[in-house]
Amino acid sequence: MIDRQRQRLLWRGGFFLLFVLAPPLNIFRLDLTLGHFILFGYNWTLGLEPAMVGTSGSGVFNVVTRVFLPIAGILVVFAWVAWKYGRLYCGWLCPHFSVVEIINSLMQRASGKPSIWEREPLPMTRADGKHRPVNSRYWPVVGLAVVAFAFVWALTLLTYLLPPSLIYSNLLTGELTRNQALFLGVATFLFVIEFTAARHLFCRFGCAVGLAQSFIWMANKKAMVIDMDRHRSRACVSCGAACDNACPMRLKTRMTKRWKFACTQCGQCLTACEQSQSDNPQGPLLHWVQGEAALNASDRDFGHARDKQQHRRSGRVS
Repeated sequence: MIDRQRQRLLWRGGFFLLFVLAPPLNIFRLDLTLGHFILFGYNWTLGLEPAMVGTSGSGVFNVVTRVFLPIAGILVVFAWVAWKYGRLYCGWLCPHFSVVEIINSLMQRASGKPSIWEREPLPMTRADGKHRPVNSRYWPVVGLAVVAFAFVWALTLLTYLLPPSLIYSNLLTGELTRNQALFLGVATFLFVIEFTAARHLFCRFGCAVGLAQSFIWMANKKAMVIDMDRHRSRACVSCGAACDNACPMRLKTRMTKRWKFACTQCGQCLTACEQSQSDNPQGPLLHWVQGEAALNASDRDFGHARDKQQHRRSGRVS
């Protein structure tokens, strides 16, 4: 099960490459110079030209089949995945969350804290037993990573809007137009601020995709969620909150579902629990659960009130 993080790294890395390479490979982009989308190398237009000149009445049909049906299909799949599994996209694919995790790791090496807002440094000994001392020499690496990722994001977003060949050519020859240079400069500056000080806040409260997944997930009490075996909670005392320390979103992983509103299902808390409990014959205390098994984690009191009510009913029956 430790292979989970290696698998996630492959998914994240592959999707990040797709995010960066989709425009130059013409997989998907909006070309403002042409006024329409490019999808897998083909022009994706509404096909309204014949209807506008009165030679065809297929305008409404084209809008329905080329706009509403594709968008509706994507939304249905998106909602279904979020309903059953929560923010699976965030933890396993999202290119922004990849940056969050990388900067978290580098910042922890530099200061002992994965975020500048963290109150106390995390333990230098990780759940797998490896000792990672704090080294302030990592701060230049943190700064370089932040600026590099900010520029890559700004450049990639620009290529989603303008022909990538034009942007890359102008960049390499130093012939960016005023608007292109202004976009890259302002976007890079804003991303530097966000990646440095607000990356977690953006994931929690600023990302519409993440928020939509969270709200849909919270509405389903039987959706997949991290749950703790509370009957064995004594075994959790000696681990030093390894699961909470491993969470890149800085959540209370052993609490009820409402405390994990922004959970990205990355499974790092599960991996930390597995590592810290490696000598425990009963295994780790944290598990992914869903269906009826997820109800306890979804209740505000871990299902204690429901259990008491069922106990009273069974007493009346007997």
